[in-house]
Amino acid sequence: MQRRHFMLTSAMALGLPSVQAQSPWPQKPVRVVIPYAAGGVTDSVGRKLVDKMGQVLGHNFVVENKGGAGGTLGMAEMAKAAPDGYTLALSAISPLTLSPHLMKLPYDPFKDITAVVPMMYSPVYVLATTAFKGSSWQDLIAQAKANPGSVRIATSGIGSVGHIMVEQIQAKTGAQFIHVPYKGVGQTVTDAVGAHFEIMMGNPFSTVNSLIEQGKLRVLATTGPQRAPNQPKVATLAELGVPEANLTSLFGFMAPAGTPASIVEKLNALVQQQVQTKEIQDLLNATDNIALRQSAATFTDLLRKESDNNAAIIKKAGIRI
Repeated sequence: MQRRHFMLTSAMALGLPSVQAQSPWPQKPVRVVIPYAAGGVTDSVGRKLVDKMGQVLGHNFVVENKGGAGGTLGMAEMAKAAPDGYTLALSAISPLTLSPHLMKLPYDPFKDITAVVPMMYSPVYVLATTAFKGSSWQDLIAQAKANPGSVRIATSGIGSVGHIMVEQIQAKTGAQFIHVPYKGVGQTVTDAVGAHFEIMMGNPFSTVNSLIEQGKLRVLATTGPQRAPNQPKVATLAELGVPEANLTSLFGFMAPAGTPASIVEKLNALVQQQVQTKEIQDLLNATDNIALRQSAATFTDLLRKESDNNAAIIKKAGIRI
């Protein structure tokens, strides 16, 4: 009873619907599709959050990694599921706001998918492996201009934020890279340690931070409205003269279109509460990720604005896949 009272009063204090209110949902485990290979920031933060959600609601939330095509394969699988609240996606927003402008997809991001709640936004680190012999961002650009194609840049896939950043950097600086798209971050990090390429675009999470501390990866630049708290000496791409590429990754929960509003509201309230807990806040702070708290309607509006902005960026840069 004390725990129930705490959750109810916490929800009231936050001005949110109670996640413990009587409801027929959930009555069985909930499947959460992460549309990327295991091992990235979505896993490191998302799995812990998903576990806490299951604990609060009294039913397991089962994570399944379904990587490929920049997150669009897993997103398509979620979009085709029954809109009953038992299949969700936890993903970056790029399969909804970037990919539709670059490729033909088996889903409409605003007709087939319901935006439930954002989780966090994450800066992108421009990381050098030991294969890169330069020491700075300026060295990177100079090499890629003097010897076009001599620098390989790995990203989490075609149509990802990292991919768009590569295209924007090339367009702005005149540097020419070789884009190496992966299906997800896990294998990318493994190959980065093996020096299979010179540069990696990646969001910070525990494994990446550990490799930075060990000197196996070096941060040449970051993205975001200000410098990353854990990398205060590293300039953002905006500071380095490439504001067009100063993009961040935003992550959130989505559901199939037609999912009952009561379930969407319950999930939204639950996630907003849990991202404020000390356990999740500590995890976010350690990795330079920032929690977001928005209603489903505000999240939807944000996605539409991001989609419009990305469409303009892609058209102006002439990006094609």
